[in-house]
Amino acid sequence: MNSSLEPNVESSEVKRRVKKGGASAKWFLVFWIVMIGIGVYATYLYSNHMKQNMITELQSSTNQQLAEIKSDYAAQLKTMHKEIETLKNKVDTFNELLTFTKDNASNKTDNSNKLYSQLNEVKQKLDALQKKMDLLK
Repeated sequence: MNSSLEPNVESSEVKRRVKKGGASAKWFLVFWIVMIGIGVYATYLYSNHMKQNMITELQSSTNQQLAEIKSDYAAQLKTMHKEIETLKNKVDTFNELLTFTKDNASNKTDNSNKLYSQLNEVKQKLDALQKKMDLLK
């Protein structure tokens, strides 16, 4: 009987060791799965953090570039506005000169040049007054 008990004792002891070894292997496997999960989650959080930082930097850089472009554009508009005003004044002066030349070229007064027409009217009135004054003498 002892011989039959001894194998049972040994087999139950082996079974316990296998169960203990199996249990520790399971815990080791669960530990590594949890560690891998934590690593994946930490990587995900870090990538989101880096993405947010990159987006913030891009936005600030873009806003700065837009501000520079706006200021350059405003400066160019001011310069162009001044140039247009200068050119407009030159064109107006040239038009007046052309109109005056046109009026002088013909015997008739041109109504497009009001100043010249008014000067002609004043001259005619002065001539009429001069004739009347000559008659009165």
